Amino acid sequence: MSFLESTFIQSLLETPMLSRIRRNHGLEHATLHVLAKKYPQKAMGGHSNPAGFVLIGDLSLEDIHAASEEALARMKAGEHHLAVHPGCGTNFATAGIMAGMAGMLGMWGAGPRKRDKFERLPFVATLATLALMFAQPLGMRLQKYVTTSGVPGNLEIVAIDCVNRGRLTAHRITTRG
Repeated sequence: MSFLESTFIQSLLETPMLSRIRRNHGLEHATLHVLAKKYPQKAMGGHSNPAGFVLIGDLSLEDIHAASEEALARMKAGEHHLAVHPGCGTNFATAGIMAGMAGMLGMWGAGPRKRDKFERLPFVATLATLALMFAQPLGMRLQKYVTTSGVPGNLEIVAIDCVNRGRLTAHRITTRG
């Protein structure tokens, strides 16, 4: 059993607040998957919280409604993989943290002179590249086991509201359950 699958971590992730965020985050990703299939060239993003999630992108209320309902139905039917998305911030944060730590490790022990640090640059770049290679699968695992849930349980969509802020179009999807 891995650390991410340990009983303690799983019980922590199933606390009511974290469970809601994780299920909403999974539904957000599933909705983005459905929308991306219909609109592969559109830029979209989202953000989840305990009350639901926000989708940002130039999309109609009807598209958001249909996609979020389809996503929820598909997840409830067993398509739990829809909760994991390659464009998730978890992936970017994992890559940034790992590359930063690799850079720090590569500079460990470098003297105070700039030349000492400059001479380590190829080593640091190699470490950061290796860190980024490991970060990609790790970020996806972190999503699967920590930051999202592909099992929506009794989650349901209760409202979808459009919020226009100048050129920015956002839709607030409110959930319960």
